[in-house]
Amino acid sequence: MRTIEIFDKLEKKFVERASEELAQGEEIREEFLPQIKRYYGLLQQSMVMGEPQWMHPVLDDWVQVRTQTEVEKQEASLTVLLNRIFAVTHQVVSEELHPQEALNFIKKILPIHAHTLEYATKKETQVHVRYVSSELENVRVQLEKLDRSKSDFISVAAHELKTPLTLIEGYMDMLRENIPDNEYIFLLLDGVENGTRRLQEIINDMIDVSLIDNDLLNLNLRPIWFDRLLKMVFAEFEKYLQKRNQTLDLREFPGIDTQTYGDAERIYQVLKNLFSNAIKYTPDGGTIIVDGRLLPSFIEITVADNGIGIAPEDHERIFQKFGHLGNVALHSSGKTKFKGGGPGLGLPIAKGIVEAHGGSIWVESEGHDENTCPGTTFHILFPILESPPIEKTTQ
Repeated sequence: MRTIEIFDKLEKKFVERASEELAQGEEIREEFLPQIKRYYGLLQQSMVMGEPQWMHPVLDDWVQVRTQTEVEKQEASLTVLLNRIFAVTHQVVSEELHPQEALNFIKKILPIHAHTLEYATKKETQVHVRYVSSELENVRVQLEKLDRSKSDFISVAAHELKTPLTLIEGYMDMLRENIPDNEYIFLLLDGVENGTRRLQEIINDMIDVSLIDNDLLNLNLRPIWFDRLLKMVFAEFEKYLQKRNQTLDLREFPGIDTQTYGDAERIYQVLKNLFSNAIKYTPDGGTIIVDGRLLPSFIEITVADNGIGIAPEDHERIFQKFGHLGNVALHSSGKTKFKGGGPGLGLPIAKGIVEAHGGSIWVESEGHDENTCPGTTFHILFPILESPPIEKTTQ
């Protein structure tokens, strides 16, 4: 019996059986019937022509009609449906044809079935990849909006806080000038002044973060020498080092006195943040070593401590805004107290300033351990410039 005659003989029973097996309910069965007939017709065409590609149109349509939920959860896989259709085909062929004739017919269908499975799997994978890519893009857009909102909030909050803080400072000065000498009152005013000074530093950090986020950080590039900047930072932190019984070893490395161009105030800010970070996370009696080396077109500065260290998974996180490590509620407050808390802006600001100079900053640490204290080393790479770039000077 010829292939076309066999298909004509099996069509009615195949369509009825497939509709019953694959569609639950009379209404669904009626809707599914044209699809089964179309599949059967293309299967016949594929066998007659010897080209399984004839099955592609119906497979493409079936892949596209899957719901978003089915794609998301990878449910209602087309390969499952095709295997069930093949099982129905095998049943009908076995019932309607002689054993040898049925075997020969199934052998002809198998390559087509294998091709449909491969093609359907590829198409379903493409649809799922497109769905996942779309979801990732949506998440990226939402994160960008969230980050932009956070940056806007930081900027607005910082500027709104500056006005009342200025008033507080003004009234404090007036109090100092107009009240009689009273050691106790002056002690109280000193406490208020220290608090407002710390608040001013936090507000300035918030403004700096906002400038960095919006690419508005202006650099006043002038000749600088790192040995002078490092000695100035050391002088500022000397009393805190003595209070914590810590040792700071400022080494004279090759290139430390090399002239380059940079924003001295901003680079000083970077070094202050790194010194403060090293002091905070190094136990009392610890050691901080500032070293470096001269590289082709660059100078590298390292700030190493024998403190509690940083876990490898947090090496990038610490350079993100508000990148606190550990439980913030357990931190003490202060810039030099052991594990002292803060807004988590110092290192992100340092990163923004260094990168604005065309440099880079990174951290090395074997891990975090408050008992063994594996230590941490921050690396800063600054370009050596013979003259200031015009665009950065006038930005």
